[in-house]
Amino acid sequence: MDVIERHEIAEADHRVLNPFTDAKLMLLGEVCRLQHTQRQLDLACGKGEMLARWAQRFGISGIGVDISGEFLDAARRRADELGVRDGLEFVEADAGSYEAEPATFDVVSCIGATWIGGGLAGTLELMRRPLRAGGLLLVGEPFWNEPPPEEAFVALECGPEDFTSLGGTLDRFDAAGLELVEMVLADGDSWERYVATQWWTIDQWIGAHRDDPRAHEMHDLLVRWRRAHLEYGRRYLGWGVFVLR
Repeated sequence: MDVIERHEIAEADHRVLNPFTDAKLMLLGEVCRLQHTQRQLDLACGKGEMLARWAQRFGISGIGVDISGEFLDAARRRADELGVRDGLEFVEADAGSYEAEPATFDVVSCIGATWIGGGLAGTLELMRRPLRAGGLLLVGEPFWNEPPPEEAFVALECGPEDFTSLGGTLDRFDAAGLELVEMVLADGDSWERYVATQWWTIDQWIGAHRDDPRAHEMHDLLVRWRRAHLEYGRRYLGWGVFVLR
């Protein structure tokens, strides 16, 4: 089972595919001062909740790109539900190699998927190409609340250099020639709603698919993810969306 399929199962009941509540998602739109004339490109858009909600609330238009056809089907249904489908396009493609026309978007976002560019620096570089002068980059990225023990890297499936502190994250933005102008950070409750909902969804899926050859793998995944969050993630790992120029 590949990573995409695992997440399609684990996040079947999610609308927002990261540690953000609905309130934080809409707060992010407010702090970006979005206008109805603006266009957004959302790379690795998942189920398109950000684009659909922002189109409804702020009147933006845009394009969402994701590799999961299942997530994009959900995005189109959501856009239809909210009456904003005409202004949005959802493209099934590898977001890391998607060729958007240069300098055509007021906002370019990649929320929690900086693997598309091989890490934060590479993702920021590919996000700059389609951005208009004076536009905003929105990047969702984990950070360490405090230095984790070595065993946390194995449990959380990341390397020591993948993420850094909040101050170190600012240094990475500075090194990329970008200015941090705003941010909205997840908190303990929004983390819990994200991960604990996955536990429930996976448990329900296993119960309904006991004869599926993937059931054993999903059970092992549930056990690992749950312990990783409770032992290490909740204490050490933060997450936020950073607004950059």
